[in-house]
Amino acid sequence: MQTKYHCVYNGEAIATGITIFYGVMVTLESARQRILLVDDTRLSNQIMQDILGNDYDIFVSTSGKEALVLAASENVDLILLDVEMPGMNGYEVCRRLKQNPYTKNIPVIFVSSADDVQHETEGLEIGAIDYIIKPSNPAIIRARVKNHLELKKYRDILERISLIDGLTGIPNRRHFDQTLDKEWRRAIRHGDVLSLALIDIDFFKKYNDHYGHLAGDECLKKVGSMLNESLKRASDLGARYGGEEFVILLPSTAKEGALTVTERIRNNVEELGIPHEKSEVANHITVSIGVAAMKPECSKVPSDLIRQADLALYQAKNAGRNRVCSAPD
Repeated sequence: MQTKYHCVYNGEAIATGITIFYGVMVTLESARQRILLVDDTRLSNQIMQDILGNDYDIFVSTSGKEALVLAASENVDLILLDVEMPGMNGYEVCRRLKQNPYTKNIPVIFVSSADDVQHETEGLEIGAIDYIIKPSNPAIIRARVKNHLELKKYRDILERISLIDGLTGIPNRRHFDQTLDKEWRRAIRHGDVLSLALIDIDFFKKYNDHYGHLAGDECLKKVGSMLNESLKRASDLGARYGGEEFVILLPSTAKEGALTVTERIRNNVEELGIPHEKSEVANHITVSIGVAAMKPECSKVPSDLIRQADLALYQAKNAGRNRVCSAPD
């Protein structure tokens, strides 16, 4: 059976669509950090809130179950967790936090009136970073909390740096893989569609051979920056996939919208006007783009979407390059 691909060439208009670059900002300046207080005694929560509330945004929970929900939904930076609570005690809450990929990196400080080595050791062994015996001096509490939040801030900065491509300054392959996994699971939960595009610079090896690798690096930087300018929604992700290849991830976007976005990208690359005397399709840098859209299901995996986009990219190259092709529905 013959497979048919839909191609767009030299600015043929398709439906409308809006997107923005989903980048990574690395800065030491940030909003107030957020602390989750977890204690079944409201008075204890109030005391802690009085001690810390002037310096941090405070969330309060009086049960383990509620704490797990808040930790996953409110993007907190630190959890002060009481050990002895009815229903689910602090140790169990900590275990579940560390098992959840969305909360496992949130530092946990246990707060307890039990002043013995066994309790403190147990808390540290299951993942807590500190153990405060109550009642404790407010100055000591503030100092410990400040120190751990400083460490958390710098760990977060290092994590963000690790998600940036060193050459182009846009998200890297690791960032893309993580985001694809997250958006895939979100799309399954909501029955949503997900679009992906692979973008390859045409005859880039010949460009490098003719102009040199320094010029090749500058070309990659300009194309990466152009992705930043071509996307319009905060939820969309543009990343360097490897070598001269880039990738675009478009959540909640059907194929028609993805084709609009990628045709805009193809046109914007041409408008950069980067000379390429050795290209076989134009006298300037161009790109070939493969687009795929899919409604994720439990029976499928994210690599299925990448594979379809890769086949569409192959078709775009076979059809003459400098064009957008989409995989069949």
